[in-house]
Amino acid sequence: MMNSQTESSDPFAGERLKESPFHPRQAALNLRNAWSSWNGYKFADYYYDEEYEYFCVRNSCATYDICPMQKYIISGVDAEAMLDRMVTRDITKLKENRVTYVCWCTDEGRLIDDGTIFKLGTDKFLLTCGSPSLAWLRKSAFGFNQMKIEDASDTIAGLSFQGPTTCEVLKRMGLEGIDQLKPFCIAHFSFAGSEDKPLMVSRTGFTGDLGYELWINPSLALSFWDALYAAGEDYGIQPYGEAATNMARLEAGFIMPGMEFNEALKTIHYHYDQTPFELSLDWLVDFKKPHFNGRTALMSARDTGSEYTLIKLDIEGNKPAEESFLYADEGCIKEIGYVTSAMWSPVVKANIALAMVKTEAIKDSIWAEIYYTKELRHHSKVAKCKVQSKPFWAPDRARATPPAAF
Repeated sequence: MMNSQTESSDPFAGERLKESPFHPRQAALNLRNAWSSWNGYKFADYYYDEEYEYFCVRNSCATYDICPMQKYIISGVDAEAMLDRMVTRDITKLKENRVTYVCWCTDEGRLIDDGTIFKLGTDKFLLTCGSPSLAWLRKSAFGFNQMKIEDASDTIAGLSFQGPTTCEVLKRMGLEGIDQLKPFCIAHFSFAGSEDKPLMVSRTGFTGDLGYELWINPSLALSFWDALYAAGEDYGIQPYGEAATNMARLEAGFIMPGMEFNEALKTIHYHYDQTPFELSLDWLVDFKKPHFNGRTALMSARDTGSEYTLIKLDIEGNKPAEESFLYADEGCIKEIGYVTSAMWSPVVKANIALAMVKTEAIKDSIWAEIYYTKELRHHSKVAKCKVQSKPFWAPDRARATPPAAF
């Protein structure tokens, strides 16, 4: 609670955005003072220029503050069983010191959110996700009495460290054996002379490139930032914000809430949310499990087939198809879908997009009606689209161990 002195000096103190443990360093580098918010935290949209930061991710190394991400520690004898019932993937197969991507649904099979589960011990897990999920976790825990849920969102500081030179920087920091860490694996390291290995590193990220997520106690956040930036100075280390993140994740073909999907618990209109099948997340749904939330509805959705499916498109020309409608004909008569995210990709050298398209129309021709502005004049064009089956950007170094040479 605020004391009376705080209230009198700043009557809006309780309404102001929280600052990340890394904020003092980030504020000094945010030359444009370009801040937005995420889960109640002051959060950088960009620091200097979004395209510059994007190129840092693709050509060197850069840090992205993931402190606002929601983090929950689920522990106890029933922890695994509870999570296995909540998410669509089989968590019983997850080994210790491994991470896996998951999603969870309502009883109607509509996607609530996606995230990652870290197995930290036999009966200890860390769930990370973009939106607050404590209420749903507590509902999902009904009937599981030997477990505990702890909201660790403010007690674990995190940095996403992405780019082709990240491994070299971490080696220079003294993280011995980091080059042997495989994708979706976890390792623990000493830091600042501590013997209890307070630094957790996971080879994970949201850019489709080589990268790591670095987790540490907030009390060590600034000293850790300084050590990382000292090690990365010769590699041009740079912070990047939400704008560059959105560019990189689109090239990797990753979905974003509020763009590719609506979180089911926040959606008002009927079926304006999605199933995992509509989002091409079929591989996350394991029907070999005897039971999980939404299983019956998802079996029906699988058998019936999805009206719409999220696909990747390579679009002719260089005009991004942002918010474009899609058609089955060049005359734009038969509407078959819409673009969810789009950009001109500097590294792929292509006009790319993610789009929701009527499933039955995917095999036919797809045309985008693109509107754009040039020198204050409005223009439109119709461009042919080609369906892509693979991510637009997926370099070998992202999967190789040791990471492939830059």
